[in-house]
Amino acid sequence: MTADAAGRLPALAAAAAGIQVGAAMVATRFVVDAAGPASLAFLRYAIGFLCLVPALLASGHRLRFARADVAPIAVLGILQFGVLIALLNVGLRTVPAGRASLIFAIFPLLTMVFAAALGRERLTAAKTAGVLTTIAGVALAIGAKAVVPGGDASWSGEAIVLASAATGAVCTVLYRPYLGRYPTLAVGAFAMLASVGFLAILAAAEGFFTNLPRLTWGGWLAVLFIGVGSGAGYYLWLWALGRTTPTRVTAFLGLGPVTAVLAGAALLGEPVGALPLLGLACVVLGLWLAHREIAPKKAAAARSCQGTALPRP
Repeated sequence: MTADAAGRLPALAAAAAGIQVGAAMVATRFVVDAAGPASLAFLRYAIGFLCLVPALLASGHRLRFARADVAPIAVLGILQFGVLIALLNVGLRTVPAGRASLIFAIFPLLTMVFAAALGRERLTAAKTAGVLTTIAGVALAIGAKAVVPGGDASWSGEAIVLASAATGAVCTVLYRPYLGRYPTLAVGAFAMLASVGFLAILAAAEGFFTNLPRLTWGGWLAVLFIGVGSGAGYYLWLWALGRTTPTRVTAFLGLGPVTAVLAGAALLGEPVGALPLLGLACVVLGLWLAHREIAPKKAAAARSCQGTALPRP
């Protein structure tokens, strides 16, 4: 494999994860009212963890961590899956998938700010311009709601989606030290397993274990799609995160809105107005701006400067 091809692999993995995020939002919007936010999140990551088990067994990696690292990785998993996804599912009850994914695209800006504050990443003009352009797109998407006649005046759903993005940004930055010490797949599987236990408690409170959600066959297929896609997408996300900087990985979440807007309009009949389309264009432009400076040699030099050799999964 050439150096150029190897340098593009993390970007391709992050792009696939970004597309999965948008597709999962559309599928979640389709079933969340019937399944309940916590119950759907529990099913999502129970299935996702089961999808990771064969890969974990084939890799030969074991879930062995230093005693001091067990609790932090478990907490990150609970936040990344339990808290983030439960919040997102609640928000998707009232926020269309396209708008929710555009709000969620603020993830890179929050990641950049947290990473810079902790000294994990250096801000550059290209990154800043790209992420600020993405934020402009999010602002346009949210502003579209204000001009809809007779629309819902409550902004609680949008605020909840924003809180889920902030949770993910914090986790993205805090994961990196553990990815430097342990295989990516082991970290991801253990974090997801910890979240399944936490989500089981929340799902029980919704009555999941006494009355299963009444879903159609299409609904159960959507749940299966969400779970399998989440397992594969999360592995790709962690794999990319272990090989490049957090901001570069999360910037590819800009592909999520593209997927969600198109799929939401085609499958759920969600309206697509001028402002959301303009916001979507800003997100795509921001993605390009944030990555225009990336080259394999620069990425390798950045990792060398960080002094961390990240293992293959």
